[in-house]
Amino acid sequence: MNRSQTEIIEHVFETLQNHFGCFEWWLNEAPFEVMMGAILVQNTNWNNAEKALTNLAEHCSPQGIAALPLEKLAERIRPSGYYNQKALKLKALTQWYEGYNYDIALVKQVEQSLLRQELLAIKGIGGETADAILVYATHKPSFVIDAYARRILSRNGVKVPKRYDDFQQLVEQAIPRQTELYAYYHGLIVEHGQQFCRPKPKCDGCPLLPTCLGPDVAS
Repeated sequence: MNRSQTEIIEHVFETLQNHFGCFEWWLNEAPFEVMMGAILVQNTNWNNAEKALTNLAEHCSPQGIAALPLEKLAERIRPSGYYNQKALKLKALTQWYEGYNYDIALVKQVEQSLLRQELLAIKGIGGETADAILVYATHKPSFVIDAYARRILSRNGVKVPKRYDDFQQLVEQAIPRQTELYAYYHGLIVEHGQQFCRPKPKCDGCPLLPTCLGPDVAS
């Protein structure tokens, strides 16, 4: 029996939910720390991004980032890798946020599609980072697409579009449009990607093994 793309996506998330259970993922963190984390985690893992946030210490605020000289900011976030580029990105993000008087309530008042366009216009922010900020910092329903999602869904039979926005639309059409659900489901994808669905997968104990098409489908 051939299943539709929607049915496959629903099956993947239902299976992961049954395996990992319910947990909260990043929704109650300080909004600006979430924004910074979304940049610092680019091309690295969360442990390294968290070390960089810890190194910022008393500067871990929009006012602190704005006041910190670029060279010192780069040195503080060195554990996250690509620290010179990320320092520029954090400065650009902070400058954008200053336009809202560093008030997340004002940011949340902006319509989602317009806010996403603003974020994408910031130097160094692409679709994945923008959507992470939208869902986790502003609590707007925008599903985060990452390498884990591409790998997991491809290996389970989804014909993943190459364009980010097309893939996001495909996923969002398959699941209810709810911020908490989007945040949780992205967390499930990350957990499964880290524990099982790696480039060289750990198949023993994988809850999706019965429907997986194999590692050669996606890397």
